[in-house]
Amino acid sequence: MLYEEPFRGLQVARVRYLIVGALAVNLHGVPRMTADLDLMVDMEPDNLRTFIHTLDTLGYRPRDPVSPEAFLDPAIRSEWQTQKAMIVFTWLHPGRPYEEVDHFVENPIEFGPAYGRRVEVTVGDIRIPLASIFDLIALKRLSGREQDRSDIEALEQLQRLEEGTA
Repeated sequence: MLYEEPFRGLQVARVRYLIVGALAVNLHGVPRMTADLDLMVDMEPDNLRTFIHTLDTLGYRPRDPVSPEAFLDPAIRSEWQTQKAMIVFTWLHPGRPYEEVDHFVENPIEFGPAYGRRVEVTVGDIRIPLASIFDLIALKRLSGREQDRSDIEALEQLQRLEEGTA
């Protein structure tokens, strides 16, 4: 399974995160091509430190020439947002160049309530936390890209099917 190593590592380390983006759309049952892994991570300092340590230990490296620990500093993250218009921070794995992990520099929606609404998918012995359909729709509305509008339509249809109102 693609991304099995980070899923397992984040589970073992008990990192609080959610899969968002196209992979989450796929795992909810809407076919969508994607190669990257988009995450929203709890920005609580200990959780964030564990997240960064886990990816670093697994061999992932920041795409940009910065120390992974720089992400822990809210002032640096704010600077990246204002001066570089950075929305996501990207990690690459030198041994698996097709694996790209993106996570928000600052979460666009509140993490705690979204985490409470998560859906967990189990693959083998790995629990994978997905953003709920409700939160995926909210995130995609904030993005406003053409593909996101298409995803919103599919997710809303899936939501109606699950609620029995379709």
